Amino acid sequence: MITVRNLTKYYGDYPAVRDVSFHVDAGKVVGFLGPNGAGKSTTMRILTGYLTATSGQATINGCDVFWNPIEARRNIGYLPESCPLYTEMRVDEYLLFRAGLKGLPVRDRKIRAQFVMERCWLKEVRRQLIGTLSKGYRQRVGLADALIANPPVLILDEPTVGLDPTQIRETRKLIKELGQEHTVLLSTHILSEVEMSCDSAIIIYQGQVALEGTLEQLKQRHPNGNLEDLFVSITGAIDR
Repeated sequence: MITVRNLTKYYGDYPAVRDVSFHVDAGKVVGFLGPNGAGKSTTMRILTGYLTATSGQATINGCDVFWNPIEARRNIGYLPESCPLYTEMRVDEYLLFRAGLKGLPVRDRKIRAQFVMERCWLKEVRRQLIGTLSKGYRQRVGLADALIANPPVLILDEPTVGLDPTQIRETRKLIKELGQEHTVLLSTHILSEVEMSCDSAIIIYQGQVALEGTLEQLKQRHPNGNLEDLFVSITGAIDR
């Protein structure tokens, strides 16, 4: 469903992503792990068409991100880490607007907007201006936007940022459920989030894939059988 081969991105002389390759099967929830600055967000922005790669290849549901970007984007629901929203619009107005931009038929837009508002716990603020919402609620609006067109692939960059503990727990549960209908690539540096939501994980460090596999396979790579200890051993915890 998601295939990346030899992806490289330079900013001037600095390689933010270096020869990254991985594959995500349909119907899987895969954690994309790494410390800050490892290249997670850069890779996701390339997959979603917000950045162009220096070299390499990426396909989403068989559509080449570079040569067929519009069709590739139709297959993606994307939640960026800092979700841009029209703060002067009300929640339901914004979701109906986004449904139209994403090509949903007029007859389906209201039904779909109601569905994602309920699924993302937004019904109580549906008529509220987005600019008056807390960061946690804005994050939920961004997640609802990613779901509105019912895409086969969801790319979520730090989806629980700004949420309180109860909301984090519910979001993890929702991501797990979404894996039954969508392929999910979940970027985070919170290991407990991966263990509770994901089938497998990819660990990226200094712009390169350091390790990938199912959670059980990864845990077996460390003597303690602990994902956190494995992560620290690979990334060094704090760069020196």
